Amino acid sequence: MNWKTTAVLLCGASLLLGACQADMKKEETKSDKVEQSQTRQKGQEILMTGNWDSKAHARLTQIIQEYGKDSPNYSEEARPYAVFDWDNTTIINDIGEATFVYQIENLAFKATPEEFGAIIRTQVPEEVFSEDYQNKADQSISITEIGADLEADYQYLYQEYKGFEGGKNLEEVQKTDQYKDFRAKLLFLYEAIGDTFSSDISYPWVTYFYAGMTSEEVQKLSKESITKSLNDELVFETWESPASHKGQAGQVEIEFKRGIRTVKEVQDLYQTLMKNGIDVYVNSASYYDVIIPFATSKEYGYGVPEEQIFAMRLSKTEDGKILPELDSAYPQTQGSGKTETINQFIAPKQGDSQPILIAGDSNGDHAMLSDFPELRMGLIFNLLRNPEKGIGLLAKEAAADYDKDQPLYYLQGRDENKGVLISGQKTIKLGKDEAELLKD
Repeated sequence: MNWKTTAVLLCGASLLLGACQADMKKEETKSDKVEQSQTRQKGQEILMTGNWDSKAHARLTQIIQEYGKDSPNYSEEARPYAVFDWDNTTIINDIGEATFVYQIENLAFKATPEEFGAIIRTQVPEEVFSEDYQNKADQSISITEIGADLEADYQYLYQEYKGFEGGKNLEEVQKTDQYKDFRAKLLFLYEAIGDTFSSDISYPWVTYFYAGMTSEEVQKLSKESITKSLNDELVFETWESPASHKGQAGQVEIEFKRGIRTVKEVQDLYQTLMKNGIDVYVNSASYYDVIIPFATSKEYGYGVPEEQIFAMRLSKTEDGKILPELDSAYPQTQGSGKTETINQFIAPKQGDSQPILIAGDSNGDHAMLSDFPELRMGLIFNLLRNPEKGIGLLAKEAAADYDKDQPLYYLQGRDENKGVLISGQKTIKLGKDEAELLKD
């Protein structure tokens, strides 16, 4: 054997040894991940117990162990991910509605009277509202009557309030019948549209009142609303229009919820998922710039990256002013639009994989909770929805399957009077004392 042959053999042996060592390192890494996962299973609490339903908590923990970065099959190219609704899922109550109430109270509008008149009528059918939305004389109302009243009220306020073109401060204007009528009838109209017509009309409608603002102005408004709402008591409040200012629609009254609360268990879930390499996405029917300050700021305990927030989007002018029309580049983030958002914008960033966890509370979340065959867990926050349709059907399924081994859907209860989760499936509604599993 000459020296050249010897050299070749030695090099070959060296390469083979290197390859073996590399394979051994890979196996060691894989073995380490399995060992780390098993160690965590035996002792360390991965997820805060808090007031999670015990079975929901156990399944969430298992999901994190099976799909997190310490799991043997974890892939950076197809990172696992979870998708959450925001209002009444990530938080208690609705920041979109709370911001709308705050906007009304503070007359925080940029529309001219003519623009305002067009906004309130956008895509609203002229037929009368459902029987639950009659005036105090039990007379039917449509957009025709209440729209005329709101236009007249807004015209007066626009001329009188110094935030528009007048000279009176907000406190002075708030004492007028026109303001009181405007306040009650605009919120009444919002609720009437939502309960009478389809979601693809009602969900975007409330966002159109940001017309004329910039994103920065809406986010500032949202922050102010968040600060106030987190400090408000969790109560029902009623606004009534003045009997002395009936207009065409007559006298109306509307009841709504005050206050919002962050949820410590969900804050911890977000952080635990992200810490374990499971990406968190928000898919909300509220307006994008209302959600952004809440979801992205670590001040509120969530800290989701801005590029992982999806919500209603409106078109803008070239100089950044919001227009009262949906941005056609994005689906409506409600109903089937939430599924479309996941497929079009989220899954491609995650190796075209499907979400392993989806959380929601309303019929607007039903589609995304039902449309993904590879979903490992659907978490439903129990708002006692109608059990015969939409998400109520999934809640009923979760209740029926509670004692099964690893059902797909889990139901989480809460106490709306205290603004906290309840350790179980049942919910105590605002103003009630008894916990209920399903709506009668």
